[in-house]
Amino acid sequence: MRPTNSSIILQDYWDQAISETCPVFNTHAHHGTYGAIYFPDGGSADAMVTAMDRAGVRIAVVSSHEALSDPIDGNHVTASVIAAYPDRFRGWLVANPLYPQQIAKDLEKFEDWQAQGFVGFKIHPGWQQYPLTGPNYRPMFEYAEERGIPLLSHTWGEDPFCGSAQVRRIVEAYPSIPFLAGHAIHGEWDQGISIARKHPNLYLELTAAYSVNGVLEHLVAGVGADRILFGDDLPWFDPMHGIGCVLCARIGDDDRHAILHTNAERLFGIKM
Repeated sequence: MRPTNSSIILQDYWDQAISETCPVFNTHAHHGTYGAIYFPDGGSADAMVTAMDRAGVRIAVVSSHEALSDPIDGNHVTASVIAAYPDRFRGWLVANPLYPQQIAKDLEKFEDWQAQGFVGFKIHPGWQQYPLTGPNYRPMFEYAEERGIPLLSHTWGEDPFCGSAQVRRIVEAYPSIPFLAGHAIHGEWDQGISIARKHPNLYLELTAAYSVNGVLEHLVAGVGADRILFGDDLPWFDPMHGIGCVLCARIGDDDRHAILHTNAERLFGIKM
């Protein structure tokens, strides 16, 4: 039975599994194996591209799992993924606060990283058990603030390392950093909306938020679709799940275009 939703984009997906008029830009993806979970395909770049093709995802911004633990070699793994598929991947350069000297080295050569397809910084305070507001991040924040470089941080509601209180302090202190709150400060939805209303540099990225019925509509109503970005943590989640949630949400097609691609195209200066 055809869907009753009036969305043209949804009808496209129903008829042909993708929409030519609404390409998808994934702002939050990873790559490679991870010891705590089994990926049937090992999280390979080839398998990721296959999943992206099936779902109509044109570009994904990735950070390798290896980089989250080993910033010395791991960012080079991300660079190899971009080099293999330069039209499909861009990179987040992981900054690990447990290696402050490596952060300094990466900042010194960030233009070289940019030349390899990196578009911003990725941090994971929860993974490293280091607070978002900790001093070892400061050189990276200052660098990004001066240049307006995007940053994706893992965030989670009531997490002492990266909850709404920490996010608020950072976006207040660094208003020129386009700050992507990964998982939209999951669980602290109203706090995320409140911060985003006051601070236009905060974007709410949707990975894992799809699991809570009605949250997408709540975020759109609270802050507007132009501050919300699509992500799916590929290879952790299949992109079709997140895309399907956006397509079936009680929002309009203009909102769907904004979330699925136009916001990210504008943010990263990449037209698909």
